[in-house]
Amino acid sequence: MRLSGITPVSLVDGPGLRYVIFTQGCIHCCPHCHNPDSWEINAGKEFTAREIIRMIKKQKNIRGITFSGGEPFLQAVELTQIAQAARQLGLDIVTYTGFTYEQLIEKSDNSVNDLLFSSDILIDGKYIHELKSVSLQFCGSSNQRVIDMAKTKENNKIVLWNTD
Repeated sequence: MRLSGITPVSLVDGPGLRYVIFTQGCIHCCPHCHNPDSWEINAGKEFTAREIIRMIKKQKNIRGITFSGGEPFLQAVELTQIAQAARQLGLDIVTYTGFTYEQLIEKSDNSVNDLLFSSDILIDGKYIHELKSVSLQFCGSSNQRVIDMAKTKENNKIVLWNTD
């Protein structure tokens, strides 16, 4: 898989202390994107899921893993492997995407569904600069949603994550 970077300790990419994996490659290319260097599909550095899992195991005191981008769902197979290994370590998973939840479901793609339902929290929607808000927790624009994936699956409808 191709990554644009890794941040082993972050407090802003989901709840608690997180290990953040920035994927390489994005088809959304949102104006004013926070990570435009991650857009080019063939840039970045090549890693295996096994290498990433080994690095995660060395990290202490983290609550979970965050997949950001680029667009994580372009590398869903490998990220699902990492998510499953992280879950065995007792870590939770946050996934950022420029797609909406509805767009991901409509794909009817097993690898996309595997990553989607391996995620505890999904932060969906393209970044829209005109809707930028610094008061939002974990997202940059007001069109983006912070979705509780377990409750969404359980209720068969989108349930927003309680940030309280």
